[in-house]
Amino acid sequence: MIPTINFNLYFRFTSYAVVACGALALLASDGINLLTAGVFAVLMVILWQLESTKWQISERLGLVLIMASLPLFYVDWQSQTIVLSRERAGAATLAHLIMALSLVKLWQKKTDRDWVFLYLISFFEVLLAAGLSISPLFLATLVLYLFFAACTIIAFEIRKSEKNVQIIDSVDDSQKNQLRNRNSVARLPVVATTVLFLIIIVAVPMFFLMPRVGGAGFGGGSNGLSGMSVGFSDSVTLGAIGKLQQSNEVVMRIRLEKNNSNALNDLRWRGVALDFFDNKGWRKSTSGFGKRYDPGEIKNRISLGKWNGATDILAQTVYLEPLDTQTLFAAPRAVAIEGDFQNILVDAENGLSYPRNSPERTMYKVFSDVSQPNPSFLRTDNSAYSSAFVRYLQLPTRYDARIEKLARDVAENAGAKNRYDKARAIESYLQNDFAYSLDLKDMGDEPLAGFLFDVREGHCEYFASSMAVMLRTQGIATRIVNGFQHGDYNDAADAYIVTQKDAHSWVEVYFPESDSWVVFDPTPAAGKDLSSADGNFVSARIAKYLEAMQMFWLQYVVAYDNQEQRSLARNVFTRVSDYRQDLTEFATKLKDNLVEWWNQVRGQDGATASFYAILRGALLLLSIVCGGILVWFTVKMLRRTNFLRKVNFFGRKSNSTRIIEFYERMTKLLSKKGLSRQTYQTPLEFAENLAMPEAVKITTAYNRVRFGDETLSQNEIDEIETWLTELEIVEPAKTS
Repeated sequence: MIPTINFNLYFRFTSYAVVACGALALLASDGINLLTAGVFAVLMVILWQLESTKWQISERLGLVLIMASLPLFYVDWQSQTIVLSRERAGAATLAHLIMALSLVKLWQKKTDRDWVFLYLISFFEVLLAAGLSISPLFLATLVLYLFFAACTIIAFEIRKSEKNVQIIDSVDDSQKNQLRNRNSVARLPVVATTVLFLIIIVAVPMFFLMPRVGGAGFGGGSNGLSGMSVGFSDSVTLGAIGKLQQSNEVVMRIRLEKNNSNALNDLRWRGVALDFFDNKGWRKSTSGFGKRYDPGEIKNRISLGKWNGATDILAQTVYLEPLDTQTLFAAPRAVAIEGDFQNILVDAENGLSYPRNSPERTMYKVFSDVSQPNPSFLRTDNSAYSSAFVRYLQLPTRYDARIEKLARDVAENAGAKNRYDKARAIESYLQNDFAYSLDLKDMGDEPLAGFLFDVREGHCEYFASSMAVMLRTQGIATRIVNGFQHGDYNDAADAYIVTQKDAHSWVEVYFPESDSWVVFDPTPAAGKDLSSADGNFVSARIAKYLEAMQMFWLQYVVAYDNQEQRSLARNVFTRVSDYRQDLTEFATKLKDNLVEWWNQVRGQDGATASFYAILRGALLLLSIVCGGILVWFTVKMLRRTNFLRKVNFFGRKSNSTRIIEFYERMTKLLSKKGLSRQTYQTPLEFAENLAMPEAVKITTAYNRVRFGDETLSQNEIDEIETWLTELEIVEPAKTS
């Protein structure tokens, strides 16, 4: 039996749960910290105990408390701005203010208006949390909030209606409580769940189908990942990338469209390229940006002027976390970009950036030409550099002369006679004869010389810088690029997860004949395999599925815009077309088989083939008939044994519901035998007149439960099942 639940207790519990879910949403979105949430939970428990006691405060005193605490929230906001941006600090202070207001409201004596005010406060907490987080954990808190909100609204309306309805005087208070507190209260969560399910069924298709205007709101208000500007600005000191590689914070998630290009095996995400070296670090020799590109004829697409002639296009959808740099990352040689951009800036080194006032999450789609020039063609490229490329041959005024000799010796030992082979020789030399390490050691006044001749180990920046300078001493134009390795591929999410530890530096060498920059990466394999798949297999798989859920949340909820809507529509249309084609092929094949079978039956292939065709048809028909008979017999047996009624997949029903069902089954059974209760007969008179002991027993049990508010034991329920089975067999006695 389902235990009875006090309605007032149920209403109070669901109302408190709605308030708690608002705070939980703020916690899930980092709007408040764990300590604040813990204090709030403890105070809610205390206020629950104070409900309907003399310790509750009046509405006027509650207003005084709120007004008196306003200066404290101003101090809170000022202190938050020390460590957070003004936007984030404002959101945190607003969260504290709303939670304090809800606590004061819970403390005071409440009318219906106060409960509604509390519900509105919790709703604004959920709205605030939605603007602070892109985590799918917010979805869990939202569903929980909607469930308790539905429970509360239903209970609130029942409570409100009860106050407005005059109950007849013959029913005293104890009887009213008994009527109200019976099993109907326990069914209210089921009703709320049904309502929530119907809302979701209607809301989800509307969300995906309603036209999108502008870009998606991808979240913001963050300070950005700290230190990113160190490695991706106009000037970088040697060692900056190594500092980034100490962190596992996610920088971006990248999903690729299906592409058979060989370049997928060696992906890198290009950030900034630097051309001027001063022995201590790299910087751009040209200030400002080369060009500004605006959207073209295709909505939200910005062509970078290099689309014509591209032979191997790779499409990448990038979900970029808030960074304290304006750099946009993409595979090399971007030819177009789609996103909610006013314009895109491209510098002299083909680096992409999007000017914005504060760090914000960004979603964009990039099309890159990942085709590679043929090495045999590059080996024949001995054309002279134009004056525009002289800056890529720049060397420091003073540098260790041993570097030039080392580069020459490495090339000669490898038998390299052209630019391409010299680059490969130096790349191989650095990969095989030096060690990779993230430990930042003292390289002396000339870090490259210290790395090449003394320490002989370091991270990617030292390898890339050494190769670039060594090639420049041989008259080969180079520049270094700071970006990221491809990251960890998550097969569950079908995306690359790129973290700060994937930060990387490599070299680009210019070949004038093909007008192309070719990538060379001298870093040893130890510096390229930095997978974060730690722990056992189970935990790794769980982490992958959680990341996949987050990718789905990002792609189809947070960053869902008109561009993604069109992409989803294309995918759905393609799937439907594929299924329709498969169905057509199946129907055609079935038709051909039937025609072939009929021709065999008619004897076109001889008497033997006709006999076997008829036999196959007869066996198939017999199988269908036998299968139908088996299904019919099984259903009949299940009905006869009442198996379907005994197996209850949705929990046990109340005694009153079950006995009513038993009685209805009995009356239907007797009606089939030609016995129906007359209008002047009571149920018990009808049963006694039948001279059937089983009918009398069932009717007596029905009266006990229906009108006597009694319950039946499991043994009695089983006996009723037995009596019903006996009634199916027993013929009614003759009545006078």
